[in-house]
Amino acid sequence: MNILTFNCGSSSIKYQLFRRETGEALVKGIAEKIGTSESYLNHEKQGKKHRQDVALPDYYSAIEMIVRLLTDPQWGAVRDKTEIAAIGHRVVHGGEEFTVSVLIDAHVLQRIQYYAKLAPLHNPPAYNGIKAARKLFPGVPQVAVFDTAFHQGMPEEAFLYGLPYDLYRKYCIRRYGFHGTSHRYVAEAAAKALKKPLRSLKLITCHLGNGCSISAVKHGRSVDTSMGFTPLEGLMMGTRSGDVDPALISYLMEREKRSVQEVMEVLNRKSGLFGVSGISNDMRDLLARAEKGHKRARLAIDMFIYRVKKYIGAYLAVLNGVDAVVLTAGIGENTPLIKSRLQQELSNVLGKRVKILTLHTDEERLIAEDTYAVIKARR
Repeated sequence: MNILTFNCGSSSIKYQLFRRETGEALVKGIAEKIGTSESYLNHEKQGKKHRQDVALPDYYSAIEMIVRLLTDPQWGAVRDKTEIAAIGHRVVHGGEEFTVSVLIDAHVLQRIQYYAKLAPLHNPPAYNGIKAARKLFPGVPQVAVFDTAFHQGMPEEAFLYGLPYDLYRKYCIRRYGFHGTSHRYVAEAAAKALKKPLRSLKLITCHLGNGCSISAVKHGRSVDTSMGFTPLEGLMMGTRSGDVDPALISYLMEREKRSVQEVMEVLNRKSGLFGVSGISNDMRDLLARAEKGHKRARLAIDMFIYRVKKYIGAYLAVLNGVDAVVLTAGIGENTPLIKSRLQQELSNVLGKRVKILTLHTDEERLIAEDTYAVIKARR
C-alpha cells in the first residue's frame, strides 16, 4: 500500500510517499512560494535531488505538479496515481472536537474551515490542500491528523487559563498546544530507545526549531505543554517572543502608537532569537557570531537555553520526576551545544539516571501510520 502525506503551509506543501509494507519513504519534496512568480518544486528520490521552476498559482496546481513528479518515469515512484491508496494531511487545529486522527468527509472539512478562526495562518492552507487533493484523487480515502489532538488529554487545571470561566465556554479560550504530532512521535521513539513500554515512562519532549514547544508526557499522554491558545506562548523561538506579560500589548500600543495587529506582528515575527540578537533567527548564525564576540547573539542563545531549562524544571515538578528528556527538531537535533549546556546546568536536578536523548522527529511518517490505522479500522 502506498500512502501519500501532505503538510500544507501558508505558501508551501511538503509531501512524502511511503510504502506501508516496508516503511520506506519512496520520494519526498516541497513546493515553495505557491501563488508567487518565484514558485518552484524541490523533489528527492533515493538521495538524488531535482529542482523544477514552475508556475504554481494555487494549491490545486501545486498538488497537480506533485502528482506529475510522483508518476514521472525518472523521478517518480508509481506508474499511475491510482497506485496511491490513501492520503494523510497535517492539520494544525482541531479545537476540542478532534482528539484523534479522522477520515475526512464533508463535515470534517467544514470543521477544519471553522477552526481557522483559532489558527488563521495554518488551517486555511490545510483546507485548500485537502480540497485540491480530494478533487485530484476522487474516491481515495483521506485522513486528517491534527497537531492539537495529542494535547487534548490534558487535565483542566493544565489547559484552562485564570480567566472568567464563561469566556472558556463562550469562546473556547484554553491551552491547545501544538507540535503534537512531533511530541507523540519522539515520545514513542524514546520508549523504543530506552527499551521500555511508553505506558511506564515519564518524559519531557522538547521540539526546538524555528517554532519551539515542550511537553510533559506521562505514560504516553500529554499532560501539559508550553504553547497555548496560539503558538505564540511558551519558549522564546526564532521570531516569536514566547511568554510575555499580556499588559505589554496595550503598553506598546500606547507608547509606539501601533494597532493590535502591528504589536502582534512584532511578537510573532520580529521577536525571539531574531529580535534579541538583531541579526538572525537561525541558531547556526548566532552560534557563529557569538564565537566571534557578538554580545547580543550570545545573549539570545543564553536566553533561549534559560527558557528551555525553566520549562524542563517546571515539568519535572508536574511529572514528579522524569525518565528522560528528549530533544528534537532543527535546533534540538543539530545543536550539540544546547544538549551539553542542558546536561551541565540540569545535572544536579535530573541526576545521573535521567538521560537527555537526541532523536529525529518524523511527523510525516506518523501521519502515514495514522492514515493507515484509520483506513484499516474503517475496513
